Amino acid sequence: MKRLRVGVIYGGRSGEHEVSLASAAAVFAHLDRQRYEPVPIRIEKDGRWALAERAPSAMSAAEVIEHARLEAGRAPRVAREVHLMARPCDEPLLSIDRPAHGKTALDRGHSGDGDGAVVQSMGLDVVFPVLHGPYGEDGTVQGLLELANLPYVGCGVLASAVGMDKAMMKVVFAQHGLPQVDHAVVLRAEWVRNRDAVRAGLLGRLAMPFFVKPANLGSSVGISKVRDASELDAALDLAAGFDRKIVVEAGVANAREIECAVLGNDAPEASVAGEVVPSREFYDYEAKYLDDGSKTIIPADLAATQLADVQRISKAAFLAIDGSGLARVDFLLSRDDGRLYLNEVNTLPGFTTISMYSKLWEASGVAYAALIDRLIELALERHAAKQQLRTSVL
Repeated sequence: MKRLRVGVIYGGRSGEHEVSLASAAAVFAHLDRQRYEPVPIRIEKDGRWALAERAPSAMSAAEVIEHARLEAGRAPRVAREVHLMARPCDEPLLSIDRPAHGKTALDRGHSGDGDGAVVQSMGLDVVFPVLHGPYGEDGTVQGLLELANLPYVGCGVLASAVGMDKAMMKVVFAQHGLPQVDHAVVLRAEWVRNRDAVRAGLLGRLAMPFFVKPANLGSSVGISKVRDASELDAALDLAAGFDRKIVVEAGVANAREIECAVLGNDAPEASVAGEVVPSREFYDYEAKYLDDGSKTIIPADLAATQLADVQRISKAAFLAIDGSGLARVDFLLSRDDGRLYLNEVNTLPGFTTISMYSKLWEASGVAYAALIDRLIELALERHAAKQQLRTSVL
């Protein structure tokens, strides 16, 4: 049987670059080499695409982050630039060996004028974008793959964009009547122009404590918990450093953090639920990746009715944003009154073997390697359905 050539795209231009490397390492380690031929495609922090000399191997986010700190300031090694071409054609992906002086060969498969440049064809059957955050999880890469007419794992352009933008996501959830906490949206330009009015508006509308977040970022990057008015300015300044749009959410007193994994296309399935018990006051970047005090409880200790609500709302949220492939849905559950609040949908959640998404499916009877197989099948299924659509009225 012909092996499928799977282009695994990782890295990216976001604050979650290192987390992506850890997720990609797990994917490479578990792709069945009898069924798939993986092609490592790395996006550097400056946005350059390259065929990596070797696939990432460190599956611990903390290990990758520490290595990145040690390597800070060093120029990345890039051997080949990557260019995508639209399908159908014989060579949907080209890799170009580019020597230091910038000349390239135009003859496919061999060097041109003796300068060492080589253009090779690297046809891909499917793409697995293991990217987190802006310029990867937000619909930008998905749009590129749509233009190239390549099948790809995960949500499409619309769901990816809405799933990344917490402000727009809340609009969609409200339209579908899904339960949410009270919130406000602040534009960075508004905050810079009239700090007093923004500050007064937030303090008058939302009860303390509340959370301040960049609208378009994940892994809890740039998030602050504001306990009193003296902390508000610093929190808004931090979030504004990451995004032009800021989401401010009312806190839920005595809350439990509940998560559920979704898998599928038009008829998604929901996993068992899990609970995150953070080592810090809330589940911030350090608690997620840099200390080992946080723990997860799978399955979460929920009543049958609570679990049913989590699974029902998870699937509803996934369909509300027009999701496909995979997503992790996060909730806040009040210990005081039992109310459940939908927090957000993550369309490309952390994907290591110890990430919540894969652990939730493992607890639901789907092993990591089988999960990869299923995601690739879903990508090919969705792509095949799209090919049946008319693109012309003639």
